[in-house]
Amino acid sequence: QVQLVESGGGLVQAGGSLRLSCAASGRTGSRLVMGWFRQAPGKAREFVAAISWGGTSTRYADSVKGRFTISRDNAKSTVYLQMNSLKPEDTADYYCASTSSFAVEAGSYAYWGQGTQVTVSS
Repeated sequence: QVQLVESGGGLVQAGGSLRLSCAASGRTGSRLVMGWFRQAPGKAREFVAAISWGGTSTRYADSVKGRFTISRDNAKSTVYLQMNSLKPEDTADYYCASTSSFAVEAGSYAYWGQGTQVTVSS
């Protein structure tokens, strides 16, 4: 079992920045891939970014490429999502998730956090 807790969401103006954190506990000794997903009201959950255990492989959705950066600190069992140049369309609930193999599909992730809300005002 892996428990994930997100933090760092909030209200920000367009063009601003936020850094989300996801603290993992439980089976954190496993070489887990970590991902960030988001879900806007009335829309399906979508992939945002993923990072391999060692941090050498990352993947981003086209909509956030160049603006968001995913990173991790395995010593702290924490994954981060630095979000810059935020846009109103980035408004959503953001979730972190973990899986054993690198993936961008939500269905491939076994463990999920409760989410943190990000609101970007225009």
